[in-house]
Amino acid sequence: MSLHIRKQARAKVRRRIRKKISGTAARPRLAVHISNQNVYAQVIDDETGRTLVAASTLEKSVDAKGSNQESAAKVGEAVAKKAKAAEIGTVVFDRGGFQYHGKVKALADAAREAGLNF
Repeated sequence: MSLHIRKQARAKVRRRIRKKISGTAARPRLAVHISNQNVYAQVIDDETGRTLVAASTLEKSVDAKGSNQESAAKVGEAVAKKAKAAEIGTVVFDRGGFQYHGKVKALADAAREAGLNF
């Protein structure tokens, strides 16, 4: 499968997911993006269009390099801690068109263990 076709397929899945999932002030959306180099997670209030909390492997506070399951778990833990500090306890999980497997699952499990409910 070529890169172009794979990107189109993921975009189609992402649009289908976003039809159903939307973040509110009471229950914002935890959006995940995995690239070949880094792992990103952000908590978004879609009503106001603002990112409330974000974490990635690019941050110095997240002691992780690269895009692997261990790094994803550290990003999940970091975003959950920041969300707790911002008094956000419950979120809606948006896997961003990626399969709920491997890195995405590691991030979600680490966020749950750190106290985020979804």
